[in-house]
Amino acid sequence: VQLQASGGGLVQAGGFLRLSCAASGRTSDSLMMGWFRQAPGKEREFVAGISWTGASTEYVNSVKGRFTISRDNAKNTVYLQMNSLKPEDTAVYYCAAAYGWNWSPRAMAYWGTGTLVTVSS
Repeated sequence: VQLQASGGGLVQAGGFLRLSCAASGRTSDSLMMGWFRQAPGKEREFVAGISWTGASTEYVNSVKGRFTISRDNAKNTVYLQMNSLKPEDTAVYYCAAAYGWNWSPRAMAYWGTGTLVTVSS
């Protein structure tokens, strides 16, 4: 499975961005998809995750109410809508996939390329 993230950029605080992650290869209906981020000097952290059907989602507390994860399985694409962005959201964002509902970075089976999000104050 290959994952390609896109949609990052520079935005002012309070603004919005939508990230996309396109999956290709041997995708299956058991794959959970998620977004992680890594700020300079910090460890990679879980941001949001979604089940294959989209019925289940999970978010880190710091983004609840501002970020929304969704997926379009017909397009093999997962999205992260990020609203009310804050400078502390600045990071490289990665998409990832796993076969179970465990959002530890070590549990991810596949990682995509990163896309940089910079939020200016």
